[in-house]
Amino acid sequence: MQSSDRLYPCGMQPTNADATCASPRLCVNIDHVATIRQARKSHEPDIVDAARAAEAGGADGITVHLREDRRHIQDADLPRLKEIVRTRLNFEMAATDEMVRIAIQLKPHLAMFVPEKRLEVTTEGGLNVVSQEAHIRVCVQRLVDAGIPVSAFIDASIAQVDAASRVGFTHCEIHTGPYAHAAFSGKDSPAVAAELEKVRCAVEHAQRCGMRVNAGHALNYNNVRAIAVLPSVQELHIGHAIVSRAVFVGLREAVVEMKRSMRGDS
Repeated sequence: MQSSDRLYPCGMQPTNADATCASPRLCVNIDHVATIRQARKSHEPDIVDAARAAEAGGADGITVHLREDRRHIQDADLPRLKEIVRTRLNFEMAATDEMVRIAIQLKPHLAMFVPEKRLEVTTEGGLNVVSQEAHIRVCVQRLVDAGIPVSAFIDASIAQVDAASRVGFTHCEIHTGPYAHAAFSGKDSPAVAAELEKVRCAVEHAQRCGMRVNAGHALNYNNVRAIAVLPSVQELHIGHAIVSRAVFVGLREAVVEMKRSMRGDS
């Protein structure tokens, strides 16, 4: 089996059309710019400057996560970002009454429910919609009633996709972390093909359920292409890799380079 067969399993080899079609939109998560700022509890770097630089580099949207512990993005950042973002503002949030109230006031282009654990370094897995359908349905409905599209960040699981559809999510974001971590050991690993196939199946099933499908988590310049060419994936949400690259080349250029990687440009 050739390495490309392992990377694109089960007949997923990219066609010539795949190679020339438009890539998914890139939404840049700028949380970790705020992480640097909060290390000193100061005003630098300014999250607004980060959003502007990302858009100047070609970002199709800006994503932020207001965590319950306020470890990076702060409440005061939200109205400032809403005022200056020229593309689209995506708001990641826990499924809590507090965050629903904040989202309704903010009116982002997309509200995205994600799981939170206070001691985790970053999000460790997808939202378990199956185990809390009643509660999540109420939260989703409140946002939908306010005219806000709602997404679920979920694992590449058919059961979770079905549950997300049942409770009324209009979008879902498939968790690519397991694929990305497998790819770290090399693109030819059998684990990469297995995890990529899970993502592909979840994406296709979500589309059949009538949801718009996004993907993200742990994607970087080396592994993003295999996700970007999956049919039906409309947006990729990427943060840490871009902010890390920005340390060396600046945020605008880091976004430019990520879009090149998504397209498969050399």
